[in-house]
Amino acid sequence: MTKPPDNRQLFQIKLALFLLCLLPFGRLIWGEYHDNFGADPVAFVQRWTGIWTFNLLLITLCISPLRAMTQLHWLLRLRRMFGLFTFFYALLHFLSFVGFDNSFSINEIANDIFKRPFVIAGFAAFLLLIPLAITSNQWAIRKLGGRKWQELHRNIYLASILAAIHYWWLSKITALYWPLAYSAVLGILLAWRVQERRRKAMPAPQNQAAKPLKFFKQKPD
Repeated sequence: MTKPPDNRQLFQIKLALFLLCLLPFGRLIWGEYHDNFGADPVAFVQRWTGIWTFNLLLITLCISPLRAMTQLHWLLRLRRMFGLFTFFYALLHFLSFVGFDNSFSINEIANDIFKRPFVIAGFAAFLLLIPLAITSNQWAIRKLGGRKWQELHRNIYLASILAAIHYWWLSKITALYWPLAYSAVLGILLAWRVQERRRKAMPAPQNQAAKPLKFFKQKPD
């Protein structure tokens, strides 16, 4: 088994990943400074923040399967950071909608939400992410208790499904390749969790029969 990184090495890994996660935000700052958002800046910002929200959401969901398959348990210590960056880009995506599209007008925002189905799905996914971001700390785990905290954070699965629906609905018929690809990856990640839950629900003899598949021995998110 590979030796886990020590605290110094883990800090360096986290720092490198933190800076990488900031690159999409840096692209927005660079684009604003150089006026390099193309013919439709609002559409660019919304598309960019939306796609990076989904990218980081999928990366967050990848941590548990990767940990299970590689036995690198320290990977779990990266999940919180990826989850918080997911919320960060979701917040930017939401602010671009309420600010650029609707000038922070409550009436316009409400009309837009109920007029366009894909906005409803995206808004619902964003609302689900808010309590997950707020409780992504040790204090919340102690306050809620491990079991309740874990149940709350399983809402990430529903948020990811709503995000996929949001992406499908806003895409044009001629541009469904990427929504299909993202949905396929999401489907695989969710199917892994369903299989893992079923395996753990088996009676003891059957559960033991699955023992050779070591990469299915770890707990899901």
